Amino acid sequence: MLTVWQAIVLGLVEGITEYLPVSSTGHLEITADLLKLKANPQAAAAVNTFNIVIQGGAILAVLGLYFPRFVQMARGLFGRDNAGFQLLVNLVIAFIPAALVGALLNKTIEAHLFHPVPVVLAFIVGGIYMILVEARRSGRWGSPAWSYDRGGTIDDLSPLDALKIGCLQILAMWPGTSRSMMTITGGYFARLRPAAAAEFSFLLGMPTLLAATLYKLGKDYWHARQTGEPPFYTHLGAMPVLVGIVVAGVSAAIAVRWLVGFLNRRGLTSFGVYRILLGITLIGLILGQLVSIAPDAEPERPAPTPVTAPATPRR
Repeated sequence: MLTVWQAIVLGLVEGITEYLPVSSTGHLEITADLLKLKANPQAAAAVNTFNIVIQGGAILAVLGLYFPRFVQMARGLFGRDNAGFQLLVNLVIAFIPAALVGALLNKTIEAHLFHPVPVVLAFIVGGIYMILVEARRSGRWGSPAWSYDRGGTIDDLSPLDALKIGCLQILAMWPGTSRSMMTITGGYFARLRPAAAAEFSFLLGMPTLLAATLYKLGKDYWHARQTGEPPFYTHLGAMPVLVGIVVAGVSAAIAVRWLVGFLNRRGLTSFGVYRILLGITLIGLILGQLVSIAPDAEPERPAPTPVTAPATPRR
């Protein structure tokens, strides 16, 4: 059973980190370990599902904050807004690469990369990557004439730019990398200003997070039907699940608003430094056996009950 205060902590971690370029999955894994929430495979599976489902709060946050954009895309779908239609097409193009790779290689990636060394490297290398990208964009490294920022808006993206951002999002499947980090820097490479790069990242997160949430819910439902075990919300409690989603939504809305202003003023450098420090801290947590990083073991399934054919009634 998950307590309400534990759900609040996980909801805050999810909401604050989902759209920041720091890896929400990594933070949730560390938090769940520190809270001792994965005492057995059944509990671990339930908590992992919870950590995905509370993304629903982050989805609702972006839906509310950028509702006019979704109206614009809906109008474009019916031929009443050309810019809205182009944005919708770009989001679909950017979504496809990671969706295809995820469907084909998700289990392989988790089995080979969800281990201490790859995850720590993802944090530290990702931090260095962001520092270098920000230095290049702002002209502090290399010629200012080649800086990435050309003041572009989200409406300036071409389908090819969207495809490049989508391909970068594939790299976020490496545990500890951060989807937001790859899509925001992808926006930088497409000559978008920081706020516009963040906006496209937020909007692209909608189908990506929704697909992951629905997949996890469907998998949990199917597992419950096949084994007779209770679904994750029965194991954890319905109230903590609802609280986690609400907290994630509110904190995500605040984090999104803050991030846009922060990127315009400071860029990505601070997040890069944070990732490096977190990677070093994670090494200490692993060595101190406070956090474990390994593919989650599947809960044992009960042996199927032999089915005996019913006796034929005598007539």
